[in-house]
Amino acid sequence: MSKINNNGVIRDMTPEEEAQLEQDNAQSLVEKENFEANKTALENLKASAKAKLIAGEALTEDEANTIVL
Repeated sequence: MSKINNNGVIRDMTPEEEAQLEQDNAQSLVEKENFEANKTALENLKASAKAKLIAGEALTEDEANTIVL
């Protein structure tokens, strides 16, 4: 059993609290993976936009939206 600090009193978690903790941890992992995937996608989009600008090619709308003036 996991322990929980409840107002300075350390006690065992109830089965419901442990289930909620596991669910929260799983959700946190999914959110972290989504964040990393979105971050990588944005970095790739910016790199593509930069390469196209250097080569003088037309940008897609998404690539153009990444440019900050």
